[in-house]
Amino acid sequence: MAHTHDGHHESNTGKIWKVFILLSVVTIIEVILGIIKPAFLVETTVARIKLLNWIFIILTIYKAYYITWSFMHMEGETKGLRRAVVWTGIFLVSYLIFILLTEGDYIYEVFKDGYKAWDF
Repeated sequence: MAHTHDGHHESNTGKIWKVFILLSVVTIIEVILGIIKPAFLVETTVARIKLLNWIFIILTIYKAYYITWSFMHMEGETKGLRRAVVWTGIFLVSYLIFILLTEGDYIYEVFKDGYKAWDF
């Protein structure tokens, strides 16, 4: 049996603009903070990572979550599928960022303290 359609198609223009504006605002905040680099955010560290870097990490994870939510149409899926997709991605990205920053800080400290020469 064929499905009948009433010919009504809902426009997503408003949703697209909302996503565009939200992601633009978050990106603009990141760019402004990256250009200005307020001293109190650069000098303050939490878990050996600068507070400014934490802000970048949190905003980037938020953007990744929102992109997944909007463009993968997660709002209409079951709670289990949403959690499996979104939280797995957030965990993996957070873990990768943590490892990169931790190892990068260690390598910087090794070179800064003179254990290894800056030959490159």
